[in-house]
Amino acid sequence: MAKSKKKETIFLVCEECGDYNYSLKRKSGGEKLRLKKYCPRLRKHTFHAEKKK
Repeated sequence: MAKSKKKETIFLVCEECGDYNYSLKRKSGGEKLRLKKYCPRLRKHTFHAEKKK
């Protein structure tokens, strides 16, 4: 049997201001996320990159 990958908590960090705005649980491995999400500090949509704490 193959071992299942364990889920880990990752954070999405705003690339413009550096705030930790979102947290997700996802399986380890794969490509890093880079999503366009809303940043409350800047009050606009910006790119957020995946970062582990």
